[in-house]
Amino acid sequence: MKTKQDNIFSSKTLSYFLQLAETMNYTQAAQILGITQPALTQQIKKLERTVGAPLFFSVGKKLHLSDAGATMLAATQDIYEVLNQATDEIQRTTSATSGVISIGFLASIEDSVFNAFIAHYYQMHPDITVHFRLMTRREIWEHLENNQIDLAIMYLPDDSIKNWKPYESRTIFEEELLFLHHDQSLQGKEEVTFAETADSQWVSYPDDYFLAHLMSESYKNQLVTLPKPVAQFTTPYQIAEFSNRTGVDTALPASFYKAHKEEISASASKFTPNINFDLSFVYRKGKDQIPRVASFLDELDAYLDEKDYLSRVIENRGRLIAETKE
Repeated sequence: MKTKQDNIFSSKTLSYFLQLAETMNYTQAAQILGITQPALTQQIKKLERTVGAPLFFSVGKKLHLSDAGATMLAATQDIYEVLNQATDEIQRTTSATSGVISIGFLASIEDSVFNAFIAHYYQMHPDITVHFRLMTRREIWEHLENNQIDLAIMYLPDDSIKNWKPYESRTIFEEELLFLHHDQSLQGKEEVTFAETADSQWVSYPDDYFLAHLMSESYKNQLVTLPKPVAQFTTPYQIAEFSNRTGVDTALPASFYKAHKEEISASASKFTPNINFDLSFVYRKGKDQIPRVASFLDELDAYLDEKDYLSRVIENRGRLIAETKE
């Protein structure tokens, strides 16, 4: 005989509820979940019948959580937290030399250092499988929330996450954004003000990407209007190539510029004041205590102590160019 608890926790009802509570939009939530809107509506109505109260209400076209919905959301988050903690506790008893490490990697970051390290790590630990996935910021946070990745490699500080309580971070490398330009009047200038870049034609990342958001906030803080982009791309390689072909300006991480300097026709200057950010690991608290994850992090530290991150980026690029010539 099925109980109310069986009805609530069967299938993916709670996952659907959480997604709708996050987006507050049936169409958007259904698209993210990969189901039809009627299917999502049916699952939410099923959950509402089980708990005996509406979980959402609408004011005009805007969806809101009801009091019952807020209670259900808090309870559901608590349930997921307990399950995540149990999973982590079990994994802490596993081997340091076998198993799977799942890593979410922000797609707009150059991955050469991590590709090289993972190959190096495999040679030492062939029984550990590393899953390395390129993701957007949104996908990274969703996978962290659902305990689907052990580690995220991304840029910080990131204000898209409001609740840092369950997470920890570890800095890998301190980055800086450089202004790449084709302006003869700025040639030889080590630093440029935001006002000096305001009339530039611009190619950038999409508006919802971290570096685009960082640029927007930096210009806003200097009371300067950010140049409107003539094109937007998701990787630094695409941005640099477009800038080369068209002569429009852009901004890219210093590590990428230094690694690809010979292939970039634009000149580089620092912004004043500087735009700084960190390349970091982000993970749920306790993840770094799981033996195989702890081993991975320790060995990456040793790898970068032997030769720092920027030197590795430049070295890997040089090796790739040499191999291509051969």
